[in-house]
Amino acid sequence: MEDEIIFNIDVMLAKRKMSVTELSQKVGITMANISILKNGKAKAVKVSTLAKLCRALDCQPGDLLEYRPGEESVDEE
Repeated sequence: MEDEIIFNIDVMLAKRKMSVTELSQKVGITMANISILKNGKAKAVKVSTLAKLCRALDCQPGDLLEYRPGEESVDEE
């Protein structure tokens, strides 16, 4: 399993009592692209998009992002 970065957008939406539609409008990206972020399918995210998400959700990048390490492969000697 590879290391991964998880977007906790659902958590922040719930805390802010905000809908995906409202977030989409505030950030200026499509609901489809927000869905891609939420579902972990994004390969990259612009820093400017991350900044817009933080502004709209009144949070810090660390509130949205979570690092999950994958399983380490152990080389046998």
